[in-house]
Amino acid sequence: MISQQGIEVAWKQRVDHQGFAVIRDFISTGEIAGLLQDTREPLPRSRAGLRHALRYPSIAAFVRKPRLTALAAEILGTAATPFRATLFNKSPGSNWLVVWHQDTALPIQHRLDVPGWGSWSVKDGITYAHAPAAALEKIVALRVHLDDSTAENGPLRVLPGTHDLGVLEDDAIRQLATDVAPVDCVVPLGGVIAMKPLVIHASSKSRCEQPRRVLHIEYAPSLDIQDGLTLAVA
Repeated sequence: MISQQGIEVAWKQRVDHQGFAVIRDFISTGEIAGLLQDTREPLPRSRAGLRHALRYPSIAAFVRKPRLTALAAEILGTAATPFRATLFNKSPGSNWLVVWHQDTALPIQHRLDVPGWGSWSVKDGITYAHAPAAALEKIVALRVHLDDSTAENGPLRVLPGTHDLGVLEDDAIRQLATDVAPVDCVVPLGGVIAMKPLVIHASSKSRCEQPRRVLHIEYAPSLDIQDGLTLAVA
C-alpha cells in the first residue's frame, strides 16, 4: 500500500512490529554522490565519524529532503522534524565494535529536573540526558547508507521486537542478546534503515577494506519532546 506521499505504509507496520525496517534503493546514487562531495572538506571528525552534523549546511539540507521527511512522518504518524544527525565512517583505519545497547540519550536545549530524565552531561557544547521510554517512543531514526553495507564491513545488527520492552538495564539487554536471534542489516548504497531508538542493536568490527559510511538522522514530531523539555538541534 502506498500513502499519499508515495511512501509504503508497510514500512510503518514493519517498524511498529519489529522496531526496524530495511528499505532498499530509497536515495539515488546521484544524491549520495552530491552529499559526499559537499562534505569532502575537512570536518572535525572523531574516530567514529562526525557528531552534531546538522551544524553543516549541506547535511542540514539533505536531512530535510521531502522523501526522507515523508518517510519519517509516515512512521511517526505525524509531522517529522529532524533534530540530530551523525555521520559514521567505519573503515580499516577507523574501525570499532559496538556492543548491544539502546539509544536513550537525547540532546536538550536547557536542563530541567523532570522525573524519568537523568544522567545529564555535556558533549561538544550540547546538553544531553537519558530519556524515559515515553519520550523515546516518539522518535524514529533513518540511517542513510552512503556505501554498500555488507556482512563483512560491520553492518548494523538488530534484535527484532525489543523496542516494545521499554528502557532496559544492561543485564536485561545481555540476556536478550542470547535469547533473540539477531538480524544483520545488509543494505546497499542508497538504502535506508528506519529504526526506533529502543530497539536493541549493535555492530561488529569491519573485516574488509570497504568503507561503511552512514548518515544517522533522528526525527521527532516537534522539538517540544516532553514535560517542558525541548530537543536541541545537533
